[in-house]
Amino acid sequence: ACNHTEVIKEGNKQVKIIGAGLAGCEAAYQLLKRGYEVELCEMRPLTSTSAHKTADFAELVCSNSLKSMQDGTSSGLLKTELTMLDSLLLKCAYAARVEAGGALAVDRKAFSAEVEKRLKEFDNLKVTLGEVTSFSDDVPTIIASGPLTSDSLFAEIKKIVGEGQYFFDAVAPIVEASSIDPECSFMLGRYGKGGDDYLNCPLTKEEYEVFYNALIEGETVKLKDFEGTEVFEGCMPVEVMAKRGFDTMRFGMLKPVGLTDPKTGKRPYAVVQLRKETADGTAYNMVGFQTNLKFAEQERIFRLIPALKNAEFLRLGVMHRNSYIYSPEFLTKTFKLKDSNCIYFAGQITGVEGYVESIMSGLLAALHLARQLEGLPDCPPPKTTICGSLSRYITLKTADFQPMNSNFGILPAVDERDKAKRREAYCTRAIADLSQWIASL
Repeated sequence: ACNHTEVIKEGNKQVKIIGAGLAGCEAAYQLLKRGYEVELCEMRPLTSTSAHKTADFAELVCSNSLKSMQDGTSSGLLKTELTMLDSLLLKCAYAARVEAGGALAVDRKAFSAEVEKRLKEFDNLKVTLGEVTSFSDDVPTIIASGPLTSDSLFAEIKKIVGEGQYFFDAVAPIVEASSIDPECSFMLGRYGKGGDDYLNCPLTKEEYEVFYNALIEGETVKLKDFEGTEVFEGCMPVEVMAKRGFDTMRFGMLKPVGLTDPKTGKRPYAVVQLRKETADGTAYNMVGFQTNLKFAEQERIFRLIPALKNAEFLRLGVMHRNSYIYSPEFLTKTFKLKDSNCIYFAGQITGVEGYVESIMSGLLAALHLARQLEGLPDCPPPKTTICGSLSRYITLKTADFQPMNSNFGILPAVDERDKAKRREAYCTRAIADLSQWIASL
């Protein structure tokens, strides 16, 4: 264990965080507000990745949605838990929010700017730009380098954890709003919820069939080391989803239920939904359209959607490799590297999947590291909470360990058959148990 007495005696309250992504920025805040001197290391813009476009703190690489805010959902519950734990990044997300019905979607630039501004208000923050290629067990460190960790740093990590696990993730295109045909689209939230937060692009059966056939025949980018089995289910490329069956997309991202086209008074056969990418509505994200199609193919095929026949794409979809470690073998429930002094991991590299889940892991890694440095015992959150269940999940050894989002399936069961009441019971129990846990810290 880390020499707590020596650390406190010498007044050493310095911590190094590798990576200024979601997890790293949240971890930095949690330590800064506790009086620690934090060196936040970020390799961008000097060294970038296959998916990042900026050097911004907490850049959202894939979607701009942080998923549901609604009560009775696991994603909503996780946000409630993080609010109780004083998450900075969740506050910043609400500050940069764009309308998206029951989802928390943000203006990416505004979100990143708010995170950076809030962190730099602390005098005890030092930002170091440049690629980190090694780390020392003599320095309290949180490795939050993300699923796109540089090859050099991952090589050092592999010296400890062996070959890294990995999966392939995909990014959806962004369309310029003025290029979307208003005569072939309509504004409406599903079931009328959330106001006119989504721009809907309807397709008839004939239009859908043309689009579907082009999609499954589209030419994709050949990925290095990709064998076709490492696609993460939560970010399935649209062309892979389509190949599962003609109607698969109509029960997924193109489902028309809850939507009535005001021009026809009828429910469309299929609907492509676009969500605001920016607060001023100048750009829209194609919801669920992560893709690995070649750029020219994306423009050709997506313009078969009537509302997008003249679309100008501000960003086309890309696919990239996300690396993560086999956490059950190497991490504890506190995100600490086993048999290390003060090395912690946070973010998607640990096997938590999703923006808010990454924020959560950064928050908890920082909290646990601070407790260790202060000589306090480990105290992971209750397993009845989303925070606690995900912390527990990354320690459960399985032959096919895969990244995990928040969901009620990883919580201990409750004795309730009705679905709505069961979800309410999960939430009520989690909030009560987390309140007690916070009070005990």
